[in-house]
Amino acid sequence: MDLTIENILLVGSLLLFISIIAGKTSYKFGVPTLVLFLGIGMLAGEDGIGGISFDDPQLAQLIGIISLNFILFSGGLDTDWKAVKPIVKEGFVLSTLGVLLTAVGLGTFVYYVTDFTIYESLLLGSIVSSTDAAAVFSILRSKNLALRANLRPTLEMESGSNDPMAYVLTIAFLGLVINQDKGLASMIPLFFQQMIIGTIAGFGFGKLSKIIINKINLDFEGLYPVLVIALMFITFSVTDFVGGNGFLAIYICAVFLGNQYLIHKKTILKMYDGLAWLMQIVLFLTLGLLVFPSQIVPVIGIGLIISLFLIFVARPAAVFISLIPFKMKLRRRFYISWVGLRGAVPIVFATYPLLAGIDKANMMFNIVFFISLTSILIQGTTLSVVAKWLKVSIPSEEKKITPSEKFLEEHPKTEMREIGIANGNKVVGKKIVDIEFPKTAIIAMIKRDEKYITPNGGTVIMEDDVLIVLSENKKGIKKVFKALNIQEFSAA
Repeated sequence: MDLTIENILLVGSLLLFISIIAGKTSYKFGVPTLVLFLGIGMLAGEDGIGGISFDDPQLAQLIGIISLNFILFSGGLDTDWKAVKPIVKEGFVLSTLGVLLTAVGLGTFVYYVTDFTIYESLLLGSIVSSTDAAAVFSILRSKNLALRANLRPTLEMESGSNDPMAYVLTIAFLGLVINQDKGLASMIPLFFQQMIIGTIAGFGFGKLSKIIINKINLDFEGLYPVLVIALMFITFSVTDFVGGNGFLAIYICAVFLGNQYLIHKKTILKMYDGLAWLMQIVLFLTLGLLVFPSQIVPVIGIGLIISLFLIFVARPAAVFISLIPFKMKLRRRFYISWVGLRGAVPIVFATYPLLAGIDKANMMFNIVFFISLTSILIQGTTLSVVAKWLKVSIPSEEKKITPSEKFLEEHPKTEMREIGIANGNKVVGKKIVDIEFPKTAIIAMIKRDEKYITPNGGTVIMEDDVLIVLSENKKGIKKVFKALNIQEFSAA
């Protein structure tokens, strides 16, 4: 069946509906949701029962890039900087040196077990060198897996920030495959250009976005998530246009914004959480449609050998070498190496050789797809089991919930105070978002002129307002008084 304007919405919505329903029950059978999305796409494809004809790598790549924007940005918004800060060095090394070592190690192995040239082998290694943010975020959060000693922030930071390195290596080695007269030294300027510009752009657009979000004064709350979407794509496209790494820029921008005071932040976070799931489903369905199962069968043998080498040799070796300078227990290093999930990102990167038209592009794409599939099936289904075996998981009753999670999940507050705002107070005339209110407390209501109003981040504090503040404890209330620059006896 060919996709037309008349039936594309019907087919798309049916596939989306089936994916959501299947995903709802998938974990009862121990099957990662992402595998089901891929499987449904393959079944709906030309080789499956759906018979949908979809053979457009360029469109698939576009959908992939758009989807990765949402997935990485959502992951960045949800990253708690206080949790990540202690492991920034480890995360940075894993997302750069770790990716490079994985690419080189696997590429060398591929060179000896296939008829690929050395540059083609290193290209294949680069494509699958990064852990997949969509897979890691999805599986860790779906399983609600609690890990000890900063393991979870390390894994999420690595998966969210290592795609740029894999992208640079993929583009660089693809260039060497096409122009074999160039040497490896030509990669170095490209690497530094992409990383430096991407980092600067990420921080720059993050600060600019905060100003725009808090100062623009939109009339409707629902427009704020739309504004953030526009800022996200501007960050990615402008960074890419000037020669930087757009994926790195949007991740840094999102981490910055996620740890700032923003108007309607709760609405933005919830909107992005839903959009990230939508984009994961769309991405995996699209890639499933793009794959022809009949073409994968001939590469199952070599694909399994390469996949097993990646899981049990290349990834662990890269992790252990990268983490040599850091103090970390052996079992934690083993677990980090095990959570080297490959998912949609390698498949998206595998479309670049297809569009470039290199000789072994189709075989490379099918091998990459098989590697991603086996990685999710082998590693994705065993994350909890391996965590318990290595004793790096926290029993559910011991799991700590961060203040931001408590706030977003609307856990009940135990302390309530009414605080009057006197004339001359420094917060008069300021928006709530500009006060830098403690994250452990909320302004539930404001009593103004004998009326009660429900505030949001854009609400301006006026003199003689009475703020009804809820906090988790008395310490939080003290922080509120400090933020408002008033003495406790001023409370109404």
